[in-house]
Amino acid sequence: MGANLSAAAERDGGGPPSRPRLGDIPESCVALILAQLNPPEICKLALLNRSFCSASSADFIWESKLPSGYKFIVEKVLLADTSLINLQKKELYARLCRPNPFDGGTKVIRLDKNTGGVCLSISSKALTITGIDDRRYWSHISTEESRYPTVAYLQQTWWFEVDGELEFQFPAGTYSLFFRLQLGKSLKRLGRRVCNSEHIHGWDIKPVQFRLTISDGQHAVSRCHLDNPGNWVLYHVGDFVVGNSNALTKIKFSSTQIDCTHTKGGVCVDAALIYPSSVGKEVKSWS
Repeated sequence: MGANLSAAAERDGGGPPSRPRLGDIPESCVALILAQLNPPEICKLALLNRSFCSASSADFIWESKLPSGYKFIVEKVLLADTSLINLQKKELYARLCRPNPFDGGTKVIRLDKNTGGVCLSISSKALTITGIDDRRYWSHISTEESRYPTVAYLQQTWWFEVDGELEFQFPAGTYSLFFRLQLGKSLKRLGRRVCNSEHIHGWDIKPVQFRLTISDGQHAVSRCHLDNPGNWVLYHVGDFVVGNSNALTKIKFSSTQIDCTHTKGGVCVDAALIYPSSVGKEVKSWS
């Protein structure tokens, strides 16, 4: 009889209250919690239930994850792409995390999906390469190993000089700049990747000098022998700090080996890369 009375009490509402569930948390509270997490964590929690899924799409959450200059990226860099204007902030974040070409496809911008940091790539065709128009020395060769359809290939020269320049509204933070280079020319033979090292010479005699100059006076110089034939290597040029996210930062950078006592050759120039320094440490292995 006791069991019957207990069951009856529960049916009549007199039993112990049911335990709260995740779905009972107000959606506005869920959104405030999610705003404190990073984007991958938000996306994982959005799978818990409908309430979390709905809350994870709140504009204020994703606006806080977008870089401070995201309007500059949309309006100036991507030229107010009409497909971006009316997107919710979550959708805009996802779109900007994909590679977005600009300047005629010679540059690419994307956000790091974990941090929202701005990452830029500047192709060899957007760089100034001494002698690039002389086909005795340089040529643009097709590749499947780059974000771009071609890379610049040096057969031989006395004067190796690659210069770049960029003016951009970076969010505040510290950034690292790299050159992506490879000794040798990659080929496919019988479906396998091989490296043609025929023209590689001169890089072991003296190091290449990498230089970085920022419009506010910051500068960095590094020197390194090119090595590791057949593999793409990210050569660290230097770091720079952006303090004012509302101002344009002008960057000049170069890679040179201009000792005319010897020739050098057999190198592919893919691109210059700019990443937040925290992300740059991870992309050192990118190839």
